[in-house]
Amino acid sequence: MLTRRRKPRIETERLTLRLPVHGDYRAWSALREESRAFLTPWEPSWSPDHLARKAFSNRVYWAARAESAGTALPLFLIRREDDVLLGAITLDNIRRGPAQAGTLGYWVGARHAREGYMREAIRALTHYAFTVLDLSRIEAACLPENAASRGVLEKSGFKYEGVAQSYLQINGRWRNHVLYANLRGDRRGRTDIC
Repeated sequence: MLTRRRKPRIETERLTLRLPVHGDYRAWSALREESRAFLTPWEPSWSPDHLARKAFSNRVYWAARAESAGTALPLFLIRREDDVLLGAITLDNIRRGPAQAGTLGYWVGARHAREGYMREAIRALTHYAFTVLDLSRIEAACLPENAASRGVLEKSGFKYEGVAQSYLQINGRWRNHVLYANLRGDRRGRTDIC
């Protein structure tokens, strides 16, 4: 008998974290477009078709395949009280074997920034990664001048580890990034992930 595996769904006090679906396209494209000036200083350059329905459909298919293969967990942040899309968080580059690690990436729409949603999502996904996925290490990186991103990582239990030279192309330029990590059973001090 063939049984369907349940798709991951993480509930927090104010949020539901779930895989994207095709029906999210309008909300996603509207939020990304209205937040363009807010997001582009911190992200890789957008392709000309970034907001196109076909590009979004490809994202949805990739998310389902990556989650099923266990290589990534791309989730949308949905506010529970009104089902509004707030942003996204992805645990990517999941490595098994001796590493048991993954890399965290995230964005939030401009009108939802500084309301604590991303910290809530990071804590929930980190807890899920440690307890359900059995990972040992979650890594994250951001631009040194991105004070908001550095702050949310630090408030979510991540600790500064150093600088990676020319780590990613952001807005068309190779940029250095500061590196953070959160370890299950961290001996470097409290992480307060829950």
